[in-house]
Amino acid sequence: MTTAPRVESDDQLARLLQIAVVLEEVVEARAYEHYRSLPAADRDAEIEALLESVSTQSAAHRERLEALIEDLDASSVAFDEIEALVGEQYAQTRPEDFDGVLYDQLHGEETSYKFYDDLIEALEGTDRQFGIEKERVLETLSGIRDEEAAGVERVANLMEER
Repeated sequence: MTTAPRVESDDQLARLLQIAVVLEEVVEARAYEHYRSLPAADRDAEIEALLESVSTQSAAHRERLEALIEDLDASSVAFDEIEALVGEQYAQTRPEDFDGVLYDQLHGEETSYKFYDDLIEALEGTDRQFGIEKERVLETLSGIRDEEAAGVERVANLMEER
């Protein structure tokens, strides 16, 4: 999922942040549902711990993003519209397209990382002033992107151990 080359308005920034919130929800829910669908014999304590950690991290990311959205003086897009947009981009694959929960989770983590990386690049590419301090937005997004990168590494390491 890519963003525009530049972010030009509070409304556009709010929409992109809303997309990030929904993307966090989709990645979390998808991994959990994939894991839950496994037969009990295929469940694993390490994978379960990973998914619980992802859930906690995702909730924290959503809170940080929602705080930014709340402080923006922008009109919001209906949740259903954002959810459909994320679904169009993210639902091109299904859990069964991946060989296991870890591959599915890796895909979700990489998708999130790329989205945040693109959004940061788009923000850095504009000298537009927003209703909130651009540095605050960049710091928040950079922190989340770094956590997503760590998530990619954690999943990849767990996959390597198996």
